[in-house]
Amino acid sequence: MSTTEITTENFENIIETSDIVVLDAWAAWCGPCKSFAPIFEAASERHPGVVWGKLDTENQRELASMFGIRSIPTVMVFRQGVLLFQQAGLLPAGALDELIGKVQELDMEAVLKEIEEHEKAHAAGECNHDHGHGHGHGGHGHQHGPDCDHD
Repeated sequence: MSTTEITTENFENIIETSDIVVLDAWAAWCGPCKSFAPIFEAASERHPGVVWGKLDTENQRELASMFGIRSIPTVMVFRQGVLLFQQAGLLPAGALDELIGKVQELDMEAVLKEIEEHEKAHAAGECNHDHGHGHGHGGHGHQHGPDCDHD
C-alpha cells in the first residue's frame, strides 16, 4: 500500500468512503516530517486495509487551517468519517501500530450513538463543557445550545 496525497478536492470523498484514514500533516522544510515519512510509509505497508494520506500543509493551507494544525508532523486518524485522534509530533512505529489496532477495535456504533446524543445535548442547550473541536468538517458541524460555553 502506498500513501495518497490529500487535497481539498479529494479530502471529503476519501474520509466519507473509507473506513479508516490516517493522515500525516507535513511540509517539505520540516526536519521531523522528513524523519517521520519512512515510518508512515512502512506503516502503510503493514496495514493495507487503511487509507494512508499525506497532507502537505504548505500546499493545502485550507485543510491545515480547518484542523488547526500549528505543529508538524501532525497525525490524524478518522474512522467512518469521525476524527478520533489528532496529535502533533513524530510517532514511533510501535505507537502508530498500536493506535491503528485500537481504532480497529472501536465499537463505532457506540461512538456514533454517543456523538448523536452529544449533538442532541447541544441542541437542547445542555452542553456545559469545552471539548476543543474548533474545526469545521465540511458541513459535519453541529449547532450549539444557548448555554454552551465554547465556539
